[in-house]
Amino acid sequence: MSRNILVTSALPYANGPIHLGHLVEYLQSDIWVRFQKLRGHACLYLCASDAHGTPIMLKARELEIEPEELVERYRAEHRRDFSAFGIRFDNFHSTHSKENQGLVEQIYSKLDAAGLISRRTIRQAFDAEAGMFLPDRFVRGSCPYCGASDQYGDSCEACGRTYAPADLVEPRSVLTNTTPIQRESEHYFFQLGRYEQSLRSWTRSGVVDKGVAKKLDEWFDAGLQDWDISRDAPYFGFRIPNTADKYFYVWLDAPIGYIASLANLAASKQEISVDDYFAADSSRELYHFIGKDIAYFHTLFWPAVLEAAGYRKPTGVFVHGFLTVNGEKMSKSRGTFVAAETYFKHLDPEYLRYYYACKLGSGLDDIDLNTDDFVSRVNADLVGKFVNIASRCAGFITRQFAGALADSLDDPGLYAEFVAAGESIANAYEKREFSRAMRSIMRLADRANQYIDEHKPWVLAKDPGTADKVQAVCTQGLNLFRVIATYLKPVLPRVVGDAEAFLSSGPLTWDSPAEPLLGHQIDSFSPLLSRCEEKSVRQMIDDSKPAPAEAKTSADSNDANAVINLDQFLEVDLRVATVTAAELVAGADKLLRVQVDLGNEQRNVFAGIRSAYDPEQLVGRQVILVANLAPRKMRFGVSEGMLLAAGPGGKDIYLLSPDAGAKNGMRVR
Repeated sequence: MSRNILVTSALPYANGPIHLGHLVEYLQSDIWVRFQKLRGHACLYLCASDAHGTPIMLKARELEIEPEELVERYRAEHRRDFSAFGIRFDNFHSTHSKENQGLVEQIYSKLDAAGLISRRTIRQAFDAEAGMFLPDRFVRGSCPYCGASDQYGDSCEACGRTYAPADLVEPRSVLTNTTPIQRESEHYFFQLGRYEQSLRSWTRSGVVDKGVAKKLDEWFDAGLQDWDISRDAPYFGFRIPNTADKYFYVWLDAPIGYIASLANLAASKQEISVDDYFAADSSRELYHFIGKDIAYFHTLFWPAVLEAAGYRKPTGVFVHGFLTVNGEKMSKSRGTFVAAETYFKHLDPEYLRYYYACKLGSGLDDIDLNTDDFVSRVNADLVGKFVNIASRCAGFITRQFAGALADSLDDPGLYAEFVAAGESIANAYEKREFSRAMRSIMRLADRANQYIDEHKPWVLAKDPGTADKVQAVCTQGLNLFRVIATYLKPVLPRVVGDAEAFLSSGPLTWDSPAEPLLGHQIDSFSPLLSRCEEKSVRQMIDDSKPAPAEAKTSADSNDANAVINLDQFLEVDLRVATVTAAELVAGADKLLRVQVDLGNEQRNVFAGIRSAYDPEQLVGRQVILVANLAPRKMRFGVSEGMLLAAGPGGKDIYLLSPDAGAKNGMRVR
């Protein structure tokens, strides 16, 4: 029976490139969707650019363009990268769209009318130096529960607990690295707790992995808190109706973007409607593929909002783990933070599709891309086993039999075994146990190669009297290859597409192996896949490393253990300077404007030391200045260096000074 299925992947954020870590999810989703379509099911795959939020606003401001232009720029890049990796969406829309705005306002109106929106004044993080309220992820500090350092202001990646930015230990702004202050503002809250029982029942019904369900029980036991769905201006997003300076939080409008993408598709396809998949009584299947870092939003907030607004909940939420490279977190300094574009400039995307499939299961475990294993597995499995079957048989058929296959199989029993394996492989695909499916398929490839080795058509071909046997053996081999190609089609769409052209039998479906190709004319064979070269992998890694200037002036934000070598350290120009003037900065709670004398020039520096020093105390004091730091334009003026200080913050800030006798302009050794 044909099924009607809607699949979504998490929306890529429109302020940066797609990288290999992102591709874990999109390739997992695409393989599953292709499998469903191969089985004959009606399966839609939708996505969109996640277009709102403070990071996009600030990135656009940095580039001196409008946020809409930034969003469209990355949307085009993302679509290019997805296409290069064979990721085929039925629609790829944007959350900054008329469809999404209409849906967000409609859903909010329903929640408000039902008494599910409360308004109250809260205290929240405010960056005095930047002059703006800080989103949760613009505050970092130590987790208040487990103590893990360098965590975001909304949740801990180490223990999974959620909290408010104010709960962080030693919080700091990621914009200015200053300690945020607390300011009051009225916010709008969705009363999530009113759906606790419904969510408990839903999450225990098998819609999520057992590991996710266990984590959800911890959140239930702690009690579901009201969810803040508003943000203060300045903010790039949809303004809340009847307010002047309040905007919908990106995590309210982003998942609604799934519905908006479907609405956009339905506008051009009369046979599709939003109600088909999202009506409360819909019997069609709805699945979300997401990373474990956003499970909280998709398994609690999103289904509660759907229910409250009169929509159905998802049939399943499939949660995957993260990607490591060579056993470690992706790192720019090591060249393992690889952009999709960098990858496909050097390597065939089909390699990565297969390698990820070999690693992916249905659970939350992280997967590792080991570059040595990557090269050897691709070459051994795809080139040495799969493609090798066709290359060993096709030449004999084209040269000796003008491309004509035999009228019968040499070993019908063996062929039947290959066909019978399809149900087990299909079951593995269905359950997202791709690694199990790949192991089963490669066992078939081994068996096919063993069959060819046993019959040695290259030896038989030397004897004109065994021509019929050569044709029969090679026909058998090519039919076994065709079965394997069918099973690999969700993973290797480009390679199998070329195989379909070579076999000249039309597009393969999951049922194609039921009837072997006999008495059939095939086309000439061309190599389907070349070997993966280690030098290409090395070049990809080298091209992913930061340029020398970047490496010397910035720490690797994606590498918690980033280090610099001695030569890089010596590039930092530390100079002795004397403070000649200091004053408060109007509108900044943390800053002092400090003028220093370097002996041959004067510099103005904005320093976040107001909580520890009165301006008059500083005049005449010698300090250490980072003299070759690029000037930084701030709304108070231009800062021409950095004063070195130590301490946790607040009153405990201690400027570093040289010993007596040091002269202005001396370099610190």
